Amino acid sequence: MMRSAAWSKGWSVARAAMAIVTITAIVAQLSKSVGTAAGLGRDVTTTIVNFFSFFTILANASSAVVLLWAVIWFWTRGRQALSAAPPAAAPSAVSGRTGPAEPLGLAVALASVSTYMIITGIVYNSLLRNIELPQGSEPIWWSNEVLHLIGPLFLLADVFFGPLRRALPWRSLWAIVAFPILWVAYTMLRGPLVTNPVNGEPFWYPYPFLNPNSAGGWPSVLLYVIGIAVAIVAVGSLVVWWGRRIGTSGSLVAGTSATVLSEA
Repeated sequence: MMRSAAWSKGWSVARAAMAIVTITAIVAQLSKSVGTAAGLGRDVTTTIVNFFSFFTILANASSAVVLLWAVIWFWTRGRQALSAAPPAAAPSAVSGRTGPAEPLGLAVALASVSTYMIITGIVYNSLLRNIELPQGSEPIWWSNEVLHLIGPLFLLADVFFGPLRRALPWRSLWAIVAFPILWVAYTMLRGPLVTNPVNGEPFWYPYPFLNPNSAGGWPSVLLYVIGIAVAIVAVGSLVVWWGRRIGTSGSLVAGTSATVLSEA
């Protein structure tokens, strides 16, 4: 079913809708944060940079871009590949299946943003739901739910039900974990260099568990970072494993040879 033309078209429309809703939610919250900062005489530039320093915002923005990429690829190439797929081919060295599949770059991008969004949902709803975050204004309730609940649930569903999935090698995990590592380094280096535009504190961290000036200090920060890192690797491994279980090696369109993805 997940490789049928009807299912693929329907899921592609759902991806487009989710991307549009996500972009709308980000723009709405950004507009409110900037408007609040301007109205109260706060530093608007710092407010904007802070807004885009939240992992949630970066994960959601990335997921919207990747989902739109997947939609464009499907309607320009994937649909034709699906209809032109040969009835049989040599089995994949990874999943044992062959057939049309998303390009390698798109497959890695989907695995990455799916991991980030699932982690966003887990961390926010388990640790942060009842905590006011320093985003510059009160959260817009529907935007907050889209970014922290609906979006993560959709990307989780996309892992299991998205069409034309490519089986990835295990080494793809390195690509998945690269961005969170860079983000943590950026956050911890930038934090003490920024004055909080809301309360004037000589530091700014997007999440309380990353603030070494809190009661737990650096030991607490390190424990949270290690714990979330383990969660990212675990979720990323699940995403790659499931893709290897149901995905295909991929084949090119219109008579070109099959592309076989070698195992890690």
